[in-house]
Order: sequence, then structure tokens, then C-alpha cells
Amino acid sequence: MKRYSPLLIMMIPGLLYLLVNNYLPMFGIVIAFKDINFTKGILASDWVGLKNFEYLFKTSDAFIITRNTILYNVLFLFLGTVLSLSFAILLNEIRRKFLLRTYQAIISMPHLISWVIISYLVYAFLNPENGLMNRTILPMLGMDEGISWYTEAKYWPVILTLVDQWKGIGYGSIVYFAALLGINEEYYEAARIDGASRIQQILRITLPIVVPVIIMMALLQLGRIFYSDFGLFYQVTLNSGALFETTATIDTYVFNGLTGSGNMGMSAAAGFYQSVVGFVLVITVNYLVRRKSKESALF
Repeated sequence: MKRYSPLLIMMIPGLLYLLVNNYLPMFGIVIAFKDINFTKGILASDWVGLKNFEYLFKTSDAFIITRNTILYNVLFLFLGTVLSLSFAILLNEIRRKFLLRTYQAIISMPHLISWVIISYLVYAFLNPENGLMNRTILPMLGMDEGISWYTEAKYWPVILTLVDQWKGIGYGSIVYFAALLGINEEYYEAARIDGASRIQQILRITLPIVVPVIIMMALLQLGRIFYSDFGLFYQVTLNSGALFETTATIDTYVFNGLTGSGNMGMSAAAGFYQSVVGFVLVITVNYLVRRKSKESALF
């Protein structure tokens, strides 16, 4: 304890944050099984068992919101991994530090912008009357009749995917770029002596070495596969009811239900359900990865 006391002291702020932000709120799980009455308090409120979970599983929209949540997250996970890793490899090829820092700043900027601002930017593009798409881009393509973007659900899977990747690629690429910096340059020198092309070096050296990082990032995202980015699906879409078929997810559906009924128990039940499913997925996939390669497992 005395020898490592400086390191232990440095851990205290992080541990306190973890305790306050992640563990103390677990007490709220009990809300998922109660009919909350604020005059009685949380503990004294009536116990209703699994009744709050019926809101998710017995509704006619259960299939739609579950399908959208899973499919979007699977798509975002796959595309995000491929594109982030590709950008990281491209950044790794840049030898001039000024250009490298410039490109890093450019691709990282969207990650720092809030969803509120992004929703206004998207609206500036898709505004049916004065948006850039209807006023400029579509006429250039010979389409004089504008599109009512916020009432046409069929376009939004592509729009949401583009916006999500534009915002998230920068952060992911930096993580993978940091992993690439740890690769010993001697591997590439030996490969060049043997006549390996740049593509072969990437396929035979770069990718195998960063596989543990890819698996770790995928597992972390897999734990939230039943969650959706509220800002993306609620604010960017302006919560348009006409887009429900392709933009409604568990989070937005529960939020709309909560604001309409004020039932906190249903919201807590949805969060508890999402957490349990995410936990089971992470444990299961990590177990399968560990059986294949212990070094690549998260734990």
C-alpha cells in the first residue's frame, strides 16, 4: 500500500465517479417492479412484479421497435468498425505531422458536436422548402420536384446511417490509430525486404495485430445493442410520427410513452431489460472469443 500509494490516490477520483455514476443508480432497478407513487416514496410504493414489462412486450409496436433497434445497431457496428479502421490505416500512412494533425482534427470534429446542433444541420439540408437538397442538389440532378423528407420514411435508414457514421468515425479511427502506432516498424521492414506490397502488409501484419482491439471495441458496442442513440433517433428525425416505421427504437418509444403517461416504472423496466440483454450478450460473446483465443478476449 505504501509503495503504490501515489497510484492508489490517483485512482480515487475515477473510482468515486464509477461508484456515483454507475453503481449507486442501480438502486433504481427496484422502480421497474413498482407502481411508483411519489407520495408514498419508492420503497413504500405498491409492488407490481413484471407488469411494467408488459408495456414493451405486449404492445403491437414491440416488433417494430425491437427490429429497428437491433438492425440499426448491427449496421452501425459493422460499418463503424470497417470505416474507422480504414481511416486509421490511411492516417497511419501520412508521414507529415502537420497534415496528420490536420486530418485528425477534421475527422474528429463531428464527434464533439452535440446532437442538437447536428439536428439543425440535417434540417438545413432536408428542409422541404428551403433545404439545400430540395433547392440546390436535387435540381442539379434533374429532379425539380422536392422531397418531403420528414414524411417519407423510406429515406431515413440511409440518412441515419450516414449521420451516425459521419459523427462517430473520428473517435473510432483515433482508437484504432493508437493501436497502429504500437506496431513494431521492424515487421514492415522485413515484409518490404521480402517484396510484400502495401496491401499485403496491411492484410498480413496490421489487421492480425489489431484484432484484439477490434474485438474489444466490438464487445463494448455489443453491450449496448439494445440501446439506441437518443439524439440521433429523436432529435435528428424531429420525432416525426410519419417516420415511425423506420426510426422508432426502444429508447424513443419509451420516452414518448413516459412523457404521455408519466409512468416511471415502464421506463425503468425498459432500461433494466436493455441492460440484462446487453450483459448476457457481452458475457456470451466474450466466452466464445475466449475459447478461440484467450489473448483476444476482453476478460
